[in-house]
Amino acid sequence: MSRKIIVGAAQLGPIARSDSRRVVVGRLIELMREAKARGCDLVVYPELALTTFFPRWYFEAQDEVDTWFERELPGPDTQALFDEALRLSIGFYLGYAELTEQGGRVRHFNTSVLVGKRGELIGKYRKIHLPGHTENEAWRPFQHLEKRYFERGDLGFPAFQAKFNEHQGIFGMALCNDRRWPETYRVLGLQGVEMALIGYNTPLHYAQVPEHDHLQAFHNHLSLQAGAYQNGMWVVGVAKAGIEEGCDLLGQSCIVAPTGEIVSMCSTVEDELITESCNLDRCREIKENVFNFELHREPDTYRLIVETKGAIKPL
Repeated sequence: MSRKIIVGAAQLGPIARSDSRRVVVGRLIELMREAKARGCDLVVYPELALTTFFPRWYFEAQDEVDTWFERELPGPDTQALFDEALRLSIGFYLGYAELTEQGGRVRHFNTSVLVGKRGELIGKYRKIHLPGHTENEAWRPFQHLEKRYFERGDLGFPAFQAKFNEHQGIFGMALCNDRRWPETYRVLGLQGVEMALIGYNTPLHYAQVPEHDHLQAFHNHLSLQAGAYQNGMWVVGVAKAGIEEGCDLLGQSCIVAPTGEIVSMCSTVEDELITESCNLDRCREIKENVFNFELHREPDTYRLIVETKGAIKPL
C-alpha cells in the first residue's frame, strides 16, 4: 500500500521585534505558494511563527505582553493566510501565542493549530512542557520567560484524523521543548499517530549549562529521530532560525522517517522550504515489527510501570 502525502517544512529566518503581523504573514504566504508549486498537500511553520520570540524580554505591564498574542484565529492580520490556503487548497500547521477567555478569566497559551485545505480548523494543541523561568534574571544574555507568559497546556496530546489529499492519516502536534520528552511521542504513538508536527525556537546558547551549547543541534535531531523511530511515525520539525534580535537560533529544520532517518533538512538559517513525499504506510514497518507494543510488551508489565509511576518494583 501507499498513502503518500507531500509535506513542506517552512523554516523561517529571523523576525524583528518591529515586524508587523502583516509583514510576517506575507512571508508565510510566499512559503505556502512555493509549497503548493512543489506539490505539497501540507505546509508546517515554526512555533510562535507570527512574531519574534518575545519571551526573551521581560515586560512588567500585562498590556504590553498581550500585544504579542492572538485573540482570534483567523484575525484581521492572519485572515489572508487562511484565505490563501483555501485558494490553493493546502493544509497548514501554525504556531502562535493564544489569548482566550475561559470561565470568566483570560488565559495565555503557546499554541499550534492544524488547518485543513478548505481553511477549516482540524485541531488545536497547547504546549505542555514550558521551559525557562518566571522572573527577570539579569545575569542572562537574554531572558526565556515562557513560564511567566504562558500557562501549561490543558488539551493533552490529542490525535487527529485528517485528509490533505485522497489519503487519510492520523496526525499529532507538539511544540519546541515537548520534543525533548519521550512521553510526547509515546502518548501520540499509542493513539496511532503517523505524523507528528513540531515547531520550535531554540537558542544555540543554553544559559544554565553553557558547556552544552555545542550539543544543541545534536540534541535536537537526537530527540526528533528517537521519537520517530521508537514510535513508528514521521516527524516534521520546523525551526525559527538565524540571529534574531541578537539571539542566535538553531535552524536545521528536518523531516524524519519512521525509521529515524533524516530524509530532508534545511541548509540555511533563512526562510527556506524543504519537501518530502511521506508514505504513511511506512509507519507499519516499525509499528508492526520492532516496536509492536502488543507483541513485545506484556499488558501487566505496562500496568505495573504506570501504577508505580515508572519505578519498577520486584514482583
